[in-house]
Amino acid sequence: MKVHLIGIGGTGMCPLAGLFVEAGHEVRGSDGPLYPPMSEQVTALKVPVFTGFDPRNLDWGPDLVVIGNIASTQHPEARAAVDRGLSYRSMPQALAENFLEGRLPIVVAGTHGKTTTSALVAWLLEGTGLDPGFLVGGLPANFGRSYKLGRGRPFVIEGDEYETAFFDKESKFLHYRPQVAIVTSVEYDHAEMFPDLPALEAAFERFVDLVPETGLLCFCADDPGAARAAGRARSRRLAYGTGNGCDWRGIVSASGPEGVEFEVRDGERPWGRFHSPMHGAHNLRNALGALAASREAGAAAGPLARALREFRGVRRRQEIRGVEGGVTVIDDFAHHPTAVRETLAAVRMRFPRRCLWAVFEPRTNTTRRDVFQKDYALAFDGADRIVVASVHEAERVPEGRRFSATRLVEDLKERRLNARYVPDVELIVKLVASEAEPGSVVLVMSNGPFGGIHERLLAALRARPPR
Repeated sequence: MKVHLIGIGGTGMCPLAGLFVEAGHEVRGSDGPLYPPMSEQVTALKVPVFTGFDPRNLDWGPDLVVIGNIASTQHPEARAAVDRGLSYRSMPQALAENFLEGRLPIVVAGTHGKTTTSALVAWLLEGTGLDPGFLVGGLPANFGRSYKLGRGRPFVIEGDEYETAFFDKESKFLHYRPQVAIVTSVEYDHAEMFPDLPALEAAFERFVDLVPETGLLCFCADDPGAARAAGRARSRRLAYGTGNGCDWRGIVSASGPEGVEFEVRDGERPWGRFHSPMHGAHNLRNALGALAASREAGAAAGPLARALREFRGVRRRQEIRGVEGGVTVIDDFAHHPTAVRETLAAVRMRFPRRCLWAVFEPRTNTTRRDVFQKDYALAFDGADRIVVASVHEAERVPEGRRFSATRLVEDLKERRLNARYVPDVELIVKLVASEAEPGSVVLVMSNGPFGGIHERLLAALRARPPR
């Protein structure tokens, strides 16, 4: 089959392209400028990619056109696919129809943690010999790619609540036929799609409804939103977390820079002892959910313990980009107040007694809006120095509803935190390179390329005189 992907560099589209290639199909695609890590994966696929979108990109006569949610109703290439009568699908539809039949779909959903948790489930099943397929919206370091066809029965999918396509405004995860599901958390996000929290919760409730009576829903009981969504499940339910009322409970025995040691109790019975190299309470919960789903897929505690110890994380999730002049530069995707707070706590655990810089770019569709203006003022307490950049493409939001980076800095200062508004990447690099002492840790938080800040900062630190 000849498959063309419009928006091939997307975090879901690129791994889908990889699955089609691995399955033996002829693949091409189109997209605009790309940035790592997906640009690297697109290059590794060695498929023809058209730069820019044009109806002529379809002249090679594909049997199937997969239209990413980058495309609007007036997108020239997507419009041409429809007008020419070509067979077209959304990314989730194409995944479900071509790769999930006869498999055991394990779908990981949640406002936070779904990328790390889905990558971890995939690695746990791989490490225990179950040879899973997977599609993850990030780059798992253990695999070096975000997809795998696999020959085993499990197929792990990161279930995104964002809209499917311009012709299908429902959430992506409603297409994935979950037999085993994980709900990590449910908090308000995607303000451009969901008008309020009840609308977002309704989407998760519909997702939970998809899990059949014979299936299993694993939900984080420590998260009130996840617990509410799970309340209407018709499937078997497993509540995981660290509280006393959890069916699947993690009890920490030691934690530090090397990770966390913990025991899992299945009800009142000890089930296994584990070491996780991940840091932070949120990552402990992610590990608990992943272990529960992996057990349901047939994995045993001993092999799972060995695999968890070897997990290397996901690109752009607390990823160390380099160390220069004694300063450690970390890249993270955090863009929601809860994610910012939890990530700072995790980095603090990993690097105790170090000066921690938080460099934050408001970039997502939700962050550009003022819905979390007050919440962000309470999210940075774990940092010693805070730098807030200008809002990326603020003009995309009506003026009266825009997030204010300067107001955030004012609010942080009122709470006696060391915060500065530095709008330009070049100025941020100069500031940090001039003031960060050896031993400092610089956590850069953005869901985009942020002007190449990581490499530019590392170069500036490398060039400065020894201290």
